[in-house]
Amino acid sequence: MTEEDETARNRYFLIVVARIVPTAGAIFGIVLLGRAISLEQKIIGVGIVLAALAVMATLPRSLAHKWRTPDQP
Repeated sequence: MTEEDETARNRYFLIVVARIVPTAGAIFGIVLLGRAISLEQKIIGVGIVLAALAVMATLPRSLAHKWRTPDQP
């Protein structure tokens, strides 16, 4: 495997992890919301869910854009 192939493989795995980790965070926020007793806990749960959804929507695409192969002239 060449160095370019290894770099591409590592970047692919990082993008996959960038999709899985925010999903786990959103699930954690939903569980926190479901078990919340006070209003403060519910607000924290909603904040975690919203932050995880924002990361889920933006991070993988921004990494792919940053690592895109340059156009050939």
